[in-house]
Amino acid sequence: MKPETIRIIDIWMGRLACFVLTGVRRIQDALVSDSEDPEPVRKILFLKLIEQGATVLAYSALERAVQMVGRENVYFCVFEENRPILDILELIPPENVFPIRHQTFGVFLWDVWHMLEQVWHLRIDATVDMEFFARASAIIAFLTGARRRVGLHRFTSEAPYRGDLLTHRVQYNPYLHTAKSYHLLVESLTANPEDLPLLKLDIREFKETLPVFIPQEREIIRVRELLKDEFKGKGNGPIVLLNPNASDMLPLRKWPTERFVALGKMILAHYPEACLAITGAPSERVSAEEVSRQIDSARVASFAGKTTLRELLVLYSLADILVTNDSGPGHFASLTPINSIVMYGPETPALFGAIGGRFQVIHPQLACSPCVNVFNHRFSPCRNNLCMQSISVDDVYRKVQACLLEAGKQG
Repeated sequence: MKPETIRIIDIWMGRLACFVLTGVRRIQDALVSDSEDPEPVRKILFLKLIEQGATVLAYSALERAVQMVGRENVYFCVFEENRPILDILELIPPENVFPIRHQTFGVFLWDVWHMLEQVWHLRIDATVDMEFFARASAIIAFLTGARRRVGLHRFTSEAPYRGDLLTHRVQYNPYLHTAKSYHLLVESLTANPEDLPLLKLDIREFKETLPVFIPQEREIIRVRELLKDEFKGKGNGPIVLLNPNASDMLPLRKWPTERFVALGKMILAHYPEACLAITGAPSERVSAEEVSRQIDSARVASFAGKTTLRELLVLYSLADILVTNDSGPGHFASLTPINSIVMYGPETPALFGAIGGRFQVIHPQLACSPCVNVFNHRFSPCRNNLCMQSISVDDVYRKVQACLLEAGKQG
């Protein structure tokens, strides 16, 4: 399903399902007394279907869950294409990941049902819903039957309705970085659910960290060979990566393609030994190859769809600079030593900026930015993303130049 289709289903069908299931919960609460002291949490299921970059931000939250119940008792439900980053982070056993396909709504329902059967068999007793006011994840959390269900609740705000399906309802704080928001969800598992709104802890107690990705020697050899084949031995200078595509979830984040082309030409003109690698997902292969064709140099090549995510991180480890829109690659790069230059517009780095690595932000301060947030389901009325268009090629090139100068690489 396309992102737009997923949003529409979540809004219209999800709203009705949340209303009906809230009624079911009211009946259950009236018939079943739950006055006993709750048992300690034994098994935790995370629900984070979309966006691999956000999963990187959740690292400390996942790490805290592992500390609470042990690695073997932490589970994760995610869309199939977003699974690879979990394997790279190595916090959750591969067999504890429930991948969900969503080519069609029927396939999605089938995989969710199959996942629920496994969850019931495992007797998972706690869920952490890391989606911001999505209905699907709240519905899945309720259907697991877990006695503890943590997630965001709108309380008295005008946030999107998703019923009353959670046991531990957390107040969304729009002033907290997303990594801390994820962390406090996990800490809420052991809080008193009646002490509303959760969570009444000093946020300074939450320390957000990231691991450092260390490639294996054979992986380095493989990617070096790929670089050699693509560039045919040309260029012994810096390697600059350009990621010209943003996720289909939010195309407003894209910097104009023609500016990536102009930036690439400028870098090659000023750095005769430099090489450019155009990166992207397999679905972005055609557009990445078009950018490479327009730059028109023997020192530029498209790598979109030619590497796994793990190999892409190896490439980050070998390259000097990554220039990207606000998207997953900016967060993946934070696991490696590469200098990353990340352009923000419709969203803000104050909430979604990388929490590790060596990254620099370009963020025009337009009055309308950020225009997408958790309260509008990331729907924006914007049809003319001037925030991204206002970032000039010279703005980005100066950042590239400064990074290369710091690394001791002259043009």
